[in-house]
Amino acid sequence: MTNVNTKQYHETRTHLRPGSPSQQTWRYAVAGLSASLVGLGLARFSYTPLIPALIAAKWFSASDVVYLGAANLAGYLAGALAARVVAARIGAIRALRAMMGLATLSFFASSAPVSFIWFFAWRFLSGLTGGIIMVLAASVILPHTSPSRRGIVGGVIFAGVGLGVAASGTLVPLLLQQGLQQSWCGLGVLSAVLTLASWWNWPAEAKTDGAPSHHMKQHHTSPAVRVLLIQYGLNAVALVPHMVFIVDFVARGLGQGIAAGSHYWVLYGLGAIAGPLVTGHLGDRSGFGPALRAAFLIEAAAVLLPTVSTAPASLIVSSIVVGGFTPGIVPLVLGRIHELVPHSTEQQRATWSHATTSFALFQAAAAYGFSWIYANTGGDYLVLFALGGGAAVLALALDLGLALATRKA
Repeated sequence: MTNVNTKQYHETRTHLRPGSPSQQTWRYAVAGLSASLVGLGLARFSYTPLIPALIAAKWFSASDVVYLGAANLAGYLAGALAARVVAARIGAIRALRAMMGLATLSFFASSAPVSFIWFFAWRFLSGLTGGIIMVLAASVILPHTSPSRRGIVGGVIFAGVGLGVAASGTLVPLLLQQGLQQSWCGLGVLSAVLTLASWWNWPAEAKTDGAPSHHMKQHHTSPAVRVLLIQYGLNAVALVPHMVFIVDFVARGLGQGIAAGSHYWVLYGLGAIAGPLVTGHLGDRSGFGPALRAAFLIEAAAVLLPTVSTAPASLIVSSIVVGGFTPGIVPLVLGRIHELVPHSTEQQRATWSHATTSFALFQAAAAYGFSWIYANTGGDYLVLFALGGGAAVLALALDLGLALATRKA
């Protein structure tokens, strides 16, 4: 064999090797999907269908259950704020593995109703794991991904959120047939399997795992980035009416019963599985700026749709589309950050951390604010959908206003 042929042979073998860059990218993406499924999909959304069982079993009162749900949101905010510090201390990959392990432990710990404080602490910790995973998972994977695939890879990572929503409407009711404690343990077993399966599929070494250098050149946040952070927060507000109230709206507001409301939650989950894959692909094809602008427009229409019509067809479309944007907006915002901050992985991670914090703050404020509005309007759900749609319209208006100002400049 000549030297030329030998070289071609080895190049071909390298290209076909299972550890080729393309295959490694998808291994990383599946690890990210597993992390988002455990720390976000299951740790947050599996609690919703467990609420009636918690009350029926007299583990907690109805009011206590609400506070326990809020503990997860508070933990998520704390995790978003702490993520970069944790990554700087122990490394991003170790942090991700530890958070998946902690989320798994929280399920088993929740199978024993020791006390309200015990349960509150574990619900808070489960939210903390979600916040840290949200900040770190994509930021350690996307630097190893070619720019042309960042949208779809980000979509795969956050499809885990949608899988968790879908599982909460399908798997949890099946587990509850075995009992409440068995349900928590079943979720723990599933999380343990996903944690172990993904353990060795993370990048061998995350880029810029260490603490930011004090000598690094100061980066001034551009107006476009500041607007993006506000838009991402407004998007969180737009999602809250469906995320929190859609099941109750159908069940009690429209008088169709819990079973009918649960069907719309499953549709919401199915949309959430496909959403990030579709939006990520569109971002890769058209650019993340235009894709994000279109997303705000479509999302606004879907959130406002129940104020126009409560016919089954309208509610089906609304549930699927808004469900799709619940995780689907994430790869678009991530991709837009990479467009606006193209040359610094550390600044990309910092900006994404700020974006996640903005989302968590706006989401928590909207959840409590909308609950107060609901209580003080005699249970007027349509006001909530109108406010949510208005938030998406405002996000779009900020984008168009920035584009107009930039053009004039």
